[in-house]
Amino acid sequence: MSYVNITADTFNDYAERDGILFLDFWADWCGPCKMFGPIFEAAADKHPDIVFGKIDTEAERELAAHFQIRSIPTLMALKDGIVVFHQAGAMMGGQFDQLIQAVRDLDMEQVRADIASKEQ
Repeated sequence: MSYVNITADTFNDYAERDGILFLDFWADWCGPCKMFGPIFEAAADKHPDIVFGKIDTEAERELAAHFQIRSIPTLMALKDGIVVFHQAGAMMGGQFDQLIQAVRDLDMEQVRADIASKEQ
């Protein structure tokens, strides 16, 4: 599966699914976004079992505001509906590959336990 364009109307359809979702918050005028875009898109082609979504911050201002996007590109990862990574700035291909593997390897039972202990 290649990447999908995500809007405010479709966000929950993707974010509430089990599995992994990577989000690239970007804008057409952003130089670093243009550098990271091909890396993100190549990863989408390479990992068809993961959903890769692009969010145009100019067209989807509500989503950008909701996630307090202050700098682009911003990369976010969700696993089983839980945000497990959120960072501004472009990545090189090797770094992104490492992040993808790290998210794959996350023990979500442990993540949920950590969240529950912080909420107490």
